[in-house]
Amino acid sequence: MRPIWIAILAAAPLAAQTAPDFSGVYYPINPFGNFRGGPAAGGPGGGPPPPARTGPPPRPTASAPLSDGSRGRTPDEPLLTPEYMAKWQMISKTRVAGSYEYDLVAKCLPPGMPAMMSMAYGMEVMQNKDKITFFSELNDALRRVYLDGRKPSQKVLDDPTYAGYSTGHWEGDTLVVDTVALRDNTFIEGFTPHSDQMTVHERIRLLEPTLLQDEITVTDPKALTKPWSTVKKYRRAKPGSGQDELREFACAEGLGEAK
Repeated sequence: MRPIWIAILAAAPLAAQTAPDFSGVYYPINPFGNFRGGPAAGGPGGGPPPPARTGPPPRPTASAPLSDGSRGRTPDEPLLTPEYMAKWQMISKTRVAGSYEYDLVAKCLPPGMPAMMSMAYGMEVMQNKDKITFFSELNDALRRVYLDGRKPSQKVLDDPTYAGYSTGHWEGDTLVVDTVALRDNTFIEGFTPHSDQMTVHERIRLLEPTLLQDEITVTDPKALTKPWSTVKKYRRAKPGSGQDELREFACAEGLGEAK
């Protein structure tokens, strides 16, 4: 009888997958739009490159050209509870009347999250193994996503900020981010209000080498009747193109001028 050899092969451990590099300066393909289920401006592949800029960004005097609410809310906007619908209606009346009382941009304040990811200008992404930093040209807004496993302390949770506190991890080629500790004087998008219980969940990945996508889900048990989702896309500027450098957009001198 011939001997039978049974070979047991130990599978070699898979090499740790290298995280994709998001570094670069990006411009929005679909600012202020592309709600889940809605059309993406410029199409899924990108749209035209950003126009050449010959000088510094204009000084903000009001928010981007969004509806003042005089035509009501669209089906794609977050569904508000009665309490927060009443707040939205009150804010809408002030905007229709021409007031900037609730306009963060006109007051030179950061847009907050997730509105920061709807930036109308460029956004630079800086990345290392422990954190990713998003720097938006509009009002020099900044947020950091920590990737080293840390968690928000109680001190952080008790001190909400415009950008909130973001932690993330990689799932394959997708960066998964959770943001908490957000101030409640900002807006989800446009001027949709939220409470101090709002949290933001993101799944960010490269669809193409220069096309970044951010799937955003907002949860707020006090202000929203159900979680709200939207998708943003950004095109990375070509190095050396003249579009890969952001300009300073400080406007602190404008504080108090908007009435």
